[in-house]
Amino acid sequence: LSGSLMSLYSEGELGRVAVRGCVQFSLRYQAAEKELQVHVLRCRQLAEAKKQRSDPYIKTYLLPDKSNRSKRKTAVRKRSLDPVFNETLKYKLEKKDLQGRTLNLSVWHHDSLGRNLFLGEVEVALGTWDWANTRPEWFSLQPRVPIPSDGLASRGSLNLALKFIPAGSEGAGMPPTGELHIWVKDAQGLIPLQSGTVDAFVQCYVLPDDSKASRQKTRVVKRSLHPLFNHTMVYDGFQARDLAEACAEFTLWHHEAFSKRQLGGIRLSLGTGSSYGLPVAWMDSTAEEQGVWQQLLQQPGRWVEALLPLRT
Repeated sequence: LSGSLMSLYSEGELGRVAVRGCVQFSLRYQAAEKELQVHVLRCRQLAEAKKQRSDPYIKTYLLPDKSNRSKRKTAVRKRSLDPVFNETLKYKLEKKDLQGRTLNLSVWHHDSLGRNLFLGEVEVALGTWDWANTRPEWFSLQPRVPIPSDGLASRGSLNLALKFIPAGSEGAGMPPTGELHIWVKDAQGLIPLQSGTVDAFVQCYVLPDDSKASRQKTRVVKRSLHPLFNHTMVYDGFQARDLAEACAEFTLWHHEAFSKRQLGGIRLSLGTGSSYGLPVAWMDSTAEEQGVWQQLLQQPGRWVEALLPLRT
């Protein structure tokens, strides 16, 4: 997805801090175990996520694989800008398979609500690494490097309808509060992440509420590139002026046995870049997405239909 969507989906990032500091780690390939070992020692002078503190942890991927199968994490070190980890993150693979792979090592501040902050990253091309060098080395943390995509702007489309019902508009004081009705109909022309089909489901939040109470999901439709969901969702407690500050975020996922992988998403909002006077990254709707949300606000009580491309 767009840069802001990518960060949201990858780690639930909210806000940004200026990247600074460095990380010390070593690389070793153990031929007997057919194992790459990333020994993470420590960081120095990390950025402050909040009030002179961060709760850092380290995450790695072997790019180009950015699925959960490729992800490794250290434990969180509380209240430290100079954390000591002394942990080894391991990958089982043949040495020849290191050609063309890049180690992406990133540092994050852990937030108890799951809105983690990016503190910097390092990338090492493993195909040119000197494997005789097993000494710990210091690397300066860098701002985010966008993960190379496969060049696809979209992996299909999402077909849905929305309706806003103002409080009391149906007579006898009903509904007691304004309601946002969402009808997720189907997805069309999905392009799978790998060969084959998709076990698809759609997840929705109405931001700025990103709590579990705001999250609603469809069922999983297995083995289809044109999954039919026919699922309705209702969010209540809204006034029209609230919707002007809100964003309905839909993401489409491929369901796996122990994980999920995101194919794309859409964000319906006025695209103002701010909510209740505060700048936010998720108010980044495209012109087409903004048009749907504007129709919703202008036509209370009527369904607004939309077939929108899933941004990657």
